[in-house]
Amino acid sequence: MILIAIEQLCKSYGSLKVLDSLSLRLSSQSVCCLMSPSGTGKTTLLRLIMGLEAPDSGSITFSGTGQPPRFSAVFQENRLCEAFSPADNIRLAVGRTLSHSHISRELSLILPEESISRPVFTLSGGMKRRTAICRAMLSPSDIVIMDEPFTGLDEETKLRTIAYIKSRLNNRLLLLSTHQEEDVSLFEGKRILLSSAG
Repeated sequence: MILIAIEQLCKSYGSLKVLDSLSLRLSSQSVCCLMSPSGTGKTTLLRLIMGLEAPDSGSITFSGTGQPPRFSAVFQENRLCEAFSPADNIRLAVGRTLSHSHISRELSLILPEESISRPVFTLSGGMKRRTAICRAMLSPSDIVIMDEPFTGLDEETKLRTIAYIKSRLNNRLLLLSTHQEEDVSLFEGKRILLSSAG
């Protein structure tokens, strides 16, 4: 089991203080939902956990595996290769660990089958979002991070996508940011409220 210990974490951008002495304990085999208004540090915290930014002070430590954890992520931007198909985008992330037919089967659970081999630039925003989600779930990782993952999804598609995510977690820690209280209940997750540091 991976344990994440966040101690007295502080982060500012110029005069804007985003995180102020934040302390948390997170563990694998759980779902944690970060909730707060825009601009109160959700994305910043996710980036700090992934090591994409450095804190001004405080620490983030990982224990339980003896080696650094592997992350897969859904960012606010989909970060897909637009000229490639959804299947090819996932192949870029997973290499040859999964067959093309396996990837296509996974995508068909949350995407219309006819879209799986089309260039991403021809897809709707919601389809691109689901491609990014499928990529994160199929990528080898210990921790899955999702930043506002359900943007552009209607209610029915969102429910189907959440069911897919839950079925593919395999005891990994899922850490996601959301504005929706219902997401916490749908995931049966732990609600973490970040308050403004300013």
